[in-house]
Amino acid sequence: MNIQPTRIFPLGDSAITVEFGNELSIALNDAAICLAKYLSEYPFPGLIEAVPAMASVAVFYDQSTVRSTCPSYDTTFSAVRDLVSNALLTAPVRRSESGRLVTIPARFSGNDAPDLDLIASFADLSIDDAIEIFLSVEYRVFMLGFLPGFPYLGAVDERIAIPRRATPRTSVPKGSIGIAGRQTGIYPSASPGGWQIIGRTEEELIAASVEPPLIFSPGDRVRFVRA
Repeated sequence: MNIQPTRIFPLGDSAITVEFGNELSIALNDAAICLAKYLSEYPFPGLIEAVPAMASVAVFYDQSTVRSTCPSYDTTFSAVRDLVSNALLTAPVRRSESGRLVTIPARFSGNDAPDLDLIASFADLSIDDAIEIFLSVEYRVFMLGFLPGFPYLGAVDERIAIPRRATPRTSVPKGSIGIAGRQTGIYPSASPGGWQIIGRTEEELIAASVEPPLIFSPGDRVRFVRA
Protein backbone atom coordinates (compact mmCIF):
# COMPACT_ATOMS: atom_id res chain seq x y z
CA MET A 1 0.00 0.00 0.00
CA ASN A 2 1.46 3.34 -1.06
CA ILE A 3 -0.16 5.38 1.71
CA GLN A 4 1.10 4.36 5.13
CA PRO A 5 -0.68 5.11 8.41
CA THR A 6 0.41 8.02 10.54
CA ARG A 7 -0.22 5.94 13.65
CA ILE A 8 -1.72 2.68 14.92
CA PHE A 9 -3.14 2.74 18.43
CA PRO A 10 -5.39 0.70 20.74
CA LEU A 11 -9.15 1.24 20.68
CA GLY A 12 -10.13 -0.38 23.96
CA ASP A 13 -9.04 -3.94 24.78
CA SER A 14 -10.24 -5.69 21.63
CA ALA A 15 -9.70 -3.27 18.77
CA ILE A 16 -7.09 -1.04 17.18
CA THR A 17 -7.30 2.06 15.00
CA VAL A 18 -5.20 2.42 11.86
CA GLU A 19 -5.11 6.14 11.12
CA PHE A 20 -4.00 7.48 7.73
CA GLY A 21 -4.64 11.16 8.48
CA ASN A 22 -7.28 13.58 9.71
CA GLU A 23 -8.51 15.43 6.63
CA LEU A 24 -11.31 15.07 4.10
CA SER A 25 -9.27 13.37 1.38
CA ILE A 26 -10.28 10.88 -1.33
CA ALA A 27 -6.77 9.35 -1.29
CA LEU A 28 -6.85 8.76 2.48
CA ASN A 29 -10.41 7.45 2.28
CA ASP A 30 -9.38 5.06 -0.51
CA ALA A 31 -6.58 3.76 1.71
CA ALA A 32 -8.99 3.15 4.59
CA ILE A 33 -11.62 1.45 2.41
CA CYS A 34 -9.06 -0.76 0.67
CA LEU A 35 -7.40 -1.89 3.91
CA ALA A 36 -10.80 -2.75 5.42
CA LYS A 37 -11.75 -4.74 2.29
CA TYR A 38 -8.40 -6.54 2.25
CA LEU A 39 -8.70 -7.58 5.90
CA SER A 40 -12.26 -8.77 5.30
CA GLU A 41 -11.14 -10.85 2.30
CA TYR A 42 -7.97 -12.16 3.97
CA PRO A 43 -8.78 -12.18 7.70
CA PHE A 44 -6.20 -13.07 10.31
CA PRO A 45 -7.25 -15.58 13.03
CA GLY A 46 -9.44 -13.72 15.50
CA LEU A 47 -10.53 -10.87 13.23
CA ILE A 48 -14.14 -9.90 13.93
CA GLU A 49 -14.59 -6.88 11.66
CA ALA A 50 -12.66 -4.11 9.92
CA VAL A 51 -14.69 -0.88 9.66
CA PRO A 52 -13.50 2.01 7.47
CA ALA A 53 -14.05 5.60 8.55
CA MET A 54 -13.13 8.92 6.95
CA ALA A 55 -9.36 8.31 6.97
CA SER A 56 -8.92 5.39 9.35
CA VAL A 57 -9.92 1.78 9.98
CA ALA A 58 -11.16 0.25 13.24
CA VAL A 59 -10.05 -3.39 13.49
CA PHE A 60 -12.02 -5.47 15.99
CA TYR A 61 -10.69 -8.84 17.14
CA ASP A 62 -11.20 -11.69 19.60
CA GLN A 63 -8.46 -11.57 22.23
CA SER A 64 -8.42 -15.27 23.08
CA THR A 65 -8.04 -16.33 19.44
CA VAL A 66 -5.23 -13.85 18.83
CA ARG A 67 -3.44 -14.97 22.00
CA SER A 68 -3.65 -18.63 21.04
CA THR A 69 -2.42 -18.09 17.48
CA CYS A 70 0.28 -15.51 18.35
CA PRO A 71 1.75 -16.83 21.64
CA SER A 72 5.14 -15.12 21.22
CA TYR A 73 3.68 -11.63 21.65
CA ASP A 74 3.42 -9.94 25.04
CA THR A 75 0.07 -8.29 24.20
CA THR A 76 -2.75 -8.84 21.74
CA PHE A 77 -2.33 -5.23 20.61
CA SER A 78 1.26 -5.80 19.49
CA ALA A 79 0.24 -9.00 17.71
CA VAL A 80 -2.62 -7.36 15.82
CA ARG A 81 -0.51 -4.29 15.07
CA ASP A 82 2.06 -6.53 13.36
CA LEU A 83 -0.62 -8.52 11.53
CA VAL A 84 -2.14 -5.30 10.19
CA SER A 85 1.31 -3.89 9.35
CA ASN A 86 1.99 -7.01 7.26
CA ALA A 87 -1.37 -6.57 5.53
CA LEU A 88 -0.44 -2.99 4.69
CA LEU A 89 2.56 -4.27 2.74
CA THR A 90 0.39 -6.28 0.36
CA ALA A 91 -3.02 -4.57 0.40
CA PRO A 92 -3.53 -2.72 -2.91
CA VAL A 93 -4.99 0.76 -3.01
CA ARG A 94 -7.71 0.95 -5.63
CA ARG A 95 -9.37 4.25 -6.39
CA SER A 96 -13.04 4.01 -5.48
CA GLU A 97 -14.35 6.14 -8.37
CA SER A 98 -16.05 3.00 -9.71
CA GLY A 99 -18.36 2.92 -6.70
CA ARG A 100 -22.07 2.79 -7.47
CA LEU A 101 -23.83 6.00 -8.43
CA VAL A 102 -26.96 6.48 -6.31
CA THR A 103 -29.49 9.16 -7.29
CA ILE A 104 -31.47 10.75 -4.47
CA PRO A 105 -34.60 12.80 -5.28
CA ALA A 106 -35.13 15.63 -2.82
CA ARG A 107 -37.42 18.56 -2.04
CA PHE A 108 -36.00 22.00 -1.26
CA SER A 109 -38.79 24.16 0.10
CA GLY A 110 -40.97 24.90 3.10
CA ASN A 111 -40.74 22.66 6.14
CA ASP A 112 -38.44 20.29 4.22
CA ALA A 113 -35.70 22.94 4.11
CA PRO A 114 -35.87 24.99 7.33
CA ASP A 115 -32.29 26.30 7.01
CA LEU A 116 -32.26 27.04 3.28
CA ASP A 117 -32.73 30.80 3.79
CA LEU A 118 -29.82 30.83 6.23
CA ILE A 119 -27.60 28.82 3.87
CA ALA A 120 -28.37 31.21 0.98
CA SER A 121 -27.71 34.23 3.21
CA PHE A 122 -24.44 32.70 4.43
CA ALA A 123 -23.31 32.28 0.82
CA ASP A 124 -24.70 35.68 -0.27
CA LEU A 125 -26.70 33.90 -2.96
CA SER A 126 -30.31 33.55 -3.99
CA ILE A 127 -32.12 30.46 -2.75
CA ASP A 128 -32.28 29.01 -6.27
CA ASP A 129 -28.54 29.54 -6.78
CA ALA A 130 -27.73 27.88 -3.44
CA ILE A 131 -29.84 24.86 -4.42
CA GLU A 132 -28.23 24.64 -7.87
CA ILE A 133 -24.75 24.72 -6.33
CA PHE A 134 -25.75 21.90 -3.99
CA LEU A 135 -27.18 19.86 -6.88
CA SER A 136 -24.15 20.45 -9.13
CA VAL A 137 -21.81 18.26 -7.07
CA GLU A 138 -21.40 14.49 -7.27
CA TYR A 139 -20.78 13.53 -3.66
CA ARG A 140 -18.67 10.67 -2.34
CA VAL A 141 -19.76 8.42 0.53
CA PHE A 142 -16.76 8.75 2.83
CA MET A 143 -18.19 6.68 5.67
CA LEU A 144 -21.34 5.55 7.47
CA GLY A 145 -21.97 6.41 11.09
CA PHE A 146 -23.69 8.54 13.76
CA LEU A 147 -26.94 6.67 13.01
CA PRO A 148 -27.24 3.29 11.25
CA GLY A 149 -27.08 4.08 7.54
CA PHE A 150 -26.19 7.79 7.95
CA PRO A 151 -23.86 8.66 5.03
CA TYR A 152 -21.11 11.23 5.46
CA LEU A 153 -20.88 12.79 1.99
CA GLY A 154 -18.45 15.28 0.51
CA ALA A 155 -17.24 17.59 -0.49
CA VAL A 156 -19.77 20.41 -0.32
CA ASP A 157 -18.94 23.46 -2.45
CA GLU A 158 -17.09 25.97 -0.26
CA ARG A 159 -19.62 28.68 -1.09
CA ILE A 160 -22.40 26.89 0.82
CA ALA A 161 -20.24 25.06 3.38
CA ILE A 162 -22.06 26.54 6.36
CA PRO A 163 -20.99 25.41 9.87
CA ARG A 164 -23.31 23.25 11.93
CA ARG A 165 -25.87 24.89 14.21
CA ALA A 166 -24.65 26.30 17.52
CA THR A 167 -27.60 24.61 19.23
CA PRO A 168 -28.70 21.21 17.84
CA ARG A 169 -32.36 20.54 17.22
CA THR A 170 -33.98 18.02 19.55
CA SER A 171 -35.58 16.28 16.56
CA VAL A 172 -34.68 16.28 12.87
CA PRO A 173 -37.21 14.52 10.59
CA LYS A 174 -36.32 11.31 8.80
CA GLY A 175 -34.93 11.96 5.31
CA SER A 176 -33.60 15.42 6.13
CA ILE A 177 -30.50 16.45 4.17
CA GLY A 178 -28.03 18.47 6.18
CA ILE A 179 -24.83 20.45 5.70
CA ALA A 180 -22.01 20.75 8.24
CA GLY A 181 -19.00 22.49 6.71
CA ARG A 182 -17.69 20.58 3.67
CA GLN A 183 -19.88 17.56 4.50
CA THR A 184 -23.48 16.74 3.76
CA GLY A 185 -25.55 13.80 4.96
CA ILE A 186 -29.01 12.29 5.11
CA TYR A 187 -30.82 11.39 8.33
CA PRO A 188 -32.07 7.79 7.83
CA SER A 189 -34.40 8.17 10.82
CA ALA A 190 -35.69 10.94 13.05
CA SER A 191 -32.98 12.05 15.45
CA PRO A 192 -31.56 15.00 17.34
CA GLY A 193 -29.02 16.77 15.14
CA GLY A 194 -27.09 19.96 14.57
CA TRP A 195 -26.60 19.99 10.79
CA GLN A 196 -28.16 22.80 8.72
CA ILE A 197 -31.11 21.31 6.83
CA ILE A 198 -31.21 22.20 3.13
CA GLY A 199 -33.80 19.67 1.94
CA ARG A 200 -35.48 16.33 2.46
CA THR A 201 -35.90 13.03 0.62
CA GLU A 202 -38.48 10.25 0.80
CA GLU A 203 -35.84 7.69 -0.21
CA GLU A 204 -35.48 4.82 2.28
CA LEU A 205 -31.82 4.45 3.26
CA ILE A 206 -32.38 1.14 5.07
CA ALA A 207 -34.34 -1.78 3.60
CA ALA A 208 -34.50 -4.66 6.06
CA SER A 209 -35.88 -7.03 3.42
CA VAL A 210 -32.75 -6.94 1.21
CA GLU A 211 -29.08 -7.78 1.69
CA PRO A 212 -27.18 -5.65 2.32
CA PRO A 213 -29.89 -3.53 4.00
CA LEU A 214 -28.10 -0.17 3.50
CA ILE A 215 -28.35 1.55 0.13
CA PHE A 216 -24.93 3.22 0.55
CA SER A 217 -21.44 1.78 0.96
CA PRO A 218 -18.20 3.72 1.53
CA GLY A 219 -16.80 4.76 -1.84
CA ASP A 220 -20.20 5.09 -3.53
CA ARG A 221 -21.18 8.28 -5.38
CA VAL A 222 -24.35 10.29 -4.76
CA ARG A 223 -26.26 12.74 -6.94
CA PHE A 224 -29.17 14.78 -5.58
CA VAL A 225 -31.95 15.75 -7.99
CA ARG A 226 -35.14 17.71 -7.50
CA ALA A 227 -38.07 15.47 -6.60
